[in-house]
Amino acid sequence: MKYGLEIVVVVIIIAFAAIFLIQNAAIQADPGGDEEAWGGADGAAVDYIEEQGYEPWVNPFWEPPGGEIESLLFALQAAIGAFFIGYVFGLWRGAETTSS
Repeated sequence: MKYGLEIVVVVIIIAFAAIFLIQNAAIQADPGGDEEAWGGADGAAVDYIEEQGYEPWVNPFWEPPGGEIESLLFALQAAIGAFFIGYVFGLWRGAETTSS
């Protein structure tokens, strides 16, 4: 069989996606109370720290006006980092191929 390994990998990926989608639907159907279905650990950590009486030492000098701006800035930061890493690897690979 020429494509045996590829077929096995595709079947595993499809099975994983199906299991994930079924579990996600079950979690989204009944998150419980006022909780978000995928609240994450960040919100729980903030709540726990504030319960302990922590007072921040400094306040941010600027907060984004909305969640969309915050997401945009995060994506921009990731794109700049990916560009920088790609540029460095490109220079490294180019120097490696020209010296041979």
